[in-house]
Amino acid sequence: MTFFGNRGNLPEVQCALCGQNSRLISEVLKVCGDCFRNNIGSTQAFIRQAHVQSRHGFDLPAEPPCDEGGVECTLCANRCRMKESSLGYCGLRTNQAEKLIHLGGTHDKGKVSWYHDPLPTNCVASWVCPAGSNAGYPDFSYEKGPELGYFNLAVFYEACTFDCLYCQNWQFRERRSSPRYRTAQELANSVDRRTACVCYFGGDPTPQLFHALQASKTALNRNSDRILRICWETNGSMNPGLLQKMLDLSLHSGGCIKFDLKAHNENLNKALCGVSNKQTLKNFRWVAEQMAQRPDPPLLIASTLLVPGYIDAREVRSIAQFIASCDPEIPYSLLAFYPHFYMPDLPTTSLKHAEECQQAAIDAGLKRVHIGNLHLLSNDY
Repeated sequence: MTFFGNRGNLPEVQCALCGQNSRLISEVLKVCGDCFRNNIGSTQAFIRQAHVQSRHGFDLPAEPPCDEGGVECTLCANRCRMKESSLGYCGLRTNQAEKLIHLGGTHDKGKVSWYHDPLPTNCVASWVCPAGSNAGYPDFSYEKGPELGYFNLAVFYEACTFDCLYCQNWQFRERRSSPRYRTAQELANSVDRRTACVCYFGGDPTPQLFHALQASKTALNRNSDRILRICWETNGSMNPGLLQKMLDLSLHSGGCIKFDLKAHNENLNKALCGVSNKQTLKNFRWVAEQMAQRPDPPLLIASTLLVPGYIDAREVRSIAQFIASCDPEIPYSLLAFYPHFYMPDLPTTSLKHAEECQQAAIDAGLKRVHIGNLHLLSNDY
């Protein structure tokens, strides 16, 4: 994978539909953000071409398979229907002899790695969660403030139900040919007495929720005499039944569910991430309806990556209006983009871009809006 970093003085790209020239058009998509929002039908071929390109080298299907008569997987919104020997979109499901086979993500077979991260960490929720703030003390936090001396067990699941063209952790796909499997028991064994929270991310935990749920239950049972929060960072595409299990663990342990809302416009979400965000938004609203059960610390946190040229103040305003319609108190974190994977030709997010988006979110009715990854922000235009 070639990485160019910030484009600097590289030439502008012309939008293949409207003809505008801009440094904020990615060569892999060839189309500007406005055209993805406004010209849905005309953009489908460009979306497919981009994701064929991004997935071909990893032997992953370009889109969720929908094979007539195939075996269906219902673990996430993609609902892949696979013919004999074909793979699901996440790469962990296949059809063998007309049966759904799990290549990973079961209780005894997770494609996963983990490490202990000293608190407070750079978690999306650190500004409002018990690990990095006053939230939840004393019921769900060891300290009235940052939990110095404690650790987060950061659990990285090596599969995903989205195909984000700017993925910061895309390298996990290269390990598909030689996976290292770990059991849920092994993961639970890594929770020691200085572990204050467990956070599942990736990739995304969605394709391997059976593994994560089992590890969480085991760890909580062993540590029933103390604080141990269970948290999730996800694209929110999971089956609602599994989301209920996730929420129950976070609700009672003092943890949270962090939804990464990539976009509000469905076609723009497909352009950037390969698939629809309809289930993500439905799941987000459902979790928001449960927040009154435990107002402190916040059960639900939202975040959005500010991709130059695509996720602008207009899109953030739309996302924020949706969040505010669920609950204006939901914390919302705006994250700086760093050029990577198949979008290395865009600049990093500028301070001006971030501040415009923050104001748009506030104007949309949100009361708790935060700019994260400040060290990545540039002073460009």
